[in-house]
Amino acid sequence: MNDDIQFILDTTKEAMDNAIKHLEKQLINIRAGKASPAMLGSVMVDYYGSQTPLSQVANVNTPDGRTITVQPWEKNMLQEIERGIMFANLGFNPMNNGDTIIINVPPLTEERRINLAKLAKSETEDAKISVRTARKDANNEIKKSDDVSEDLKKNAEIDVQQMTDTYVKRIDDIFDNKEREIMTI
Repeated sequence: MNDDIQFILDTTKEAMDNAIKHLEKQLINIRAGKASPAMLGSVMVDYYGSQTPLSQVANVNTPDGRTITVQPWEKNMLQEIERGIMFANLGFNPMNNGDTIIINVPPLTEERRINLAKLAKSETEDAKISVRTARKDANNEIKKSDDVSEDLKKNAEIDVQQMTDTYVKRIDDIFDNKEREIMTI
């Protein structure tokens, strides 16, 4: 196969891999009922005047499926961490016992589960758009290749379409798993 075509295919595969990685990262933030340290991944804390991720100023653990504990490395950070969790507007009510912050993760209502499934579906659609955009870019690059025969161009376009179909199927599978996780009580 021509080096230009191979480069286009490799670049396309990388773009599609990135779309999947981004989707998985976004879906981790959508809570599915079980407590997880990732739920506090977006929390920023004022650490001596600079905004710092919570994970860099405290240990975040889940002793059970309904509780998250935050153990600050410095006691004087308790109020700042509590404020950061409230400011992140995650719907949690942190309780400070003087040593740690305890967050009880409430069970999801049916309505909330449906909304979270819709949010997951939206993220899935964004990932599919990214994959299709990578396909379109690749096909445009293939068409622009001057020193490549028409047969090679057609074969490369078929390869790109097969890659696209594979990645869209993977995205659908990821969504199905997340939806099942969200809707399971």
